[in-house]
Amino acid sequence: MSSLPTASICAGIPAINNTLYRRIQFSVGDPTVLIEVPAEKGTHSLLLLRDVEIERAKKFAKVDQVGCPADFTPEGGLSGDRETATAQASAEYLRRQGVKSVVADRSLPLIYAKFLGLAGIEVSCDENLWVVERRQKSEVEIEHLREAQRVTEQAIQYACEMIAKAEARSGGVLYHDGAPLTSERVRTSVDVFLLKRGFTTPTAIIAGGPAGADCHNHGAGELLTESPVIVDIFPRSQETRYNGDCTRTVVHGSVSDDIKAMHAAVREAIVAGKQATKAGVTGEDVHVATIGMLQANGFDIGLPGEDDPDFYCAMTCGTGHGIGLEVHEPPLLDFKGPTLLAGEALTIEPGLYRRDLGGVRIEDMVVVTPDGCLDLNELHDGLDWT
Repeated sequence: MSSLPTASICAGIPAINNTLYRRIQFSVGDPTVLIEVPAEKGTHSLLLLRDVEIERAKKFAKVDQVGCPADFTPEGGLSGDRETATAQASAEYLRRQGVKSVVADRSLPLIYAKFLGLAGIEVSCDENLWVVERRQKSEVEIEHLREAQRVTEQAIQYACEMIAKAEARSGGVLYHDGAPLTSERVRTSVDVFLLKRGFTTPTAIIAGGPAGADCHNHGAGELLTESPVIVDIFPRSQETRYNGDCTRTVVHGSVSDDIKAMHAAVREAIVAGKQATKAGVTGEDVHVATIGMLQANGFDIGLPGEDDPDFYCAMTCGTGHGIGLEVHEPPLLDFKGPTLLAGEALTIEPGLYRRDLGGVRIEDMVVVTPDGCLDLNELHDGLDWT
């Protein structure tokens, strides 16, 4: 058997590659590569990045050595393209170390595999490499998530109260500050609210009426009285990069019996999902507990078929997902969902969706513990926000 070392490699742009960022605890907007080579005591880590970032990286990056591509120029020279040059230098460094094989995670850009291969270095992909590490959050990460969820709840309350306290005029259209209240106006107000608190957010879901029947429809146009509005906000802290994710449903004016029944069932389902959550159970177990409660209340599961009426009402998606540096991370709370691990943060978000009426969803964030889960939410989950 060969005694040559097998190294690991993680490459990309840390500003957008969260696996790389989490390993080095350093952000930069240019191509960067982390290489870990076995050493006498553990591993030796090298970070290669643009030369103008070296001094900052030496101060803050959690690595043993920092360099730039020019430090490992191959015989044929380096490309003028930064990503290509970084890939070439990575291969040259490993060649000098006598490395003949490397293992990469699922995010490795193909250009690195190309130049490693040209250098005679075998590349293999471990689809689970660093995944479990990211799933199990540290105490610091949990506090970042707790703070992100606190601010997210503030934004949810702000949006729901804006809708609930609007004035209904002709045709049931809601008015706020003298103009029709639209999904777009609420969304913009939420964006500003979060920006003032150091958070940025992708397009929030403000989906009123039938638009809410599609669980990921962002919503558009005028909001109406007596119609459910799904408010789903998932911002990221500019300081910590960790995300919040919370959903509530608001109804302006009177609430129909159908919406009340949907909401009551969703409330019971989220309780069932939380009660089923603990280390050692599977994501599928949590999902089954959630949908079981909805079925017990007379609702269906699964997307509507072509022949189903518009009043077909069902949960049409999974129960939730992992969350951290990204809004959607492993694991999934769905069929075939994996065994849950202590320390991972999850959303539990049952919902019911009806094409002629809209949707009702409640979403909370929890942290898995050995014997249950820690609920990071404090906001009420009712339909009345006046």
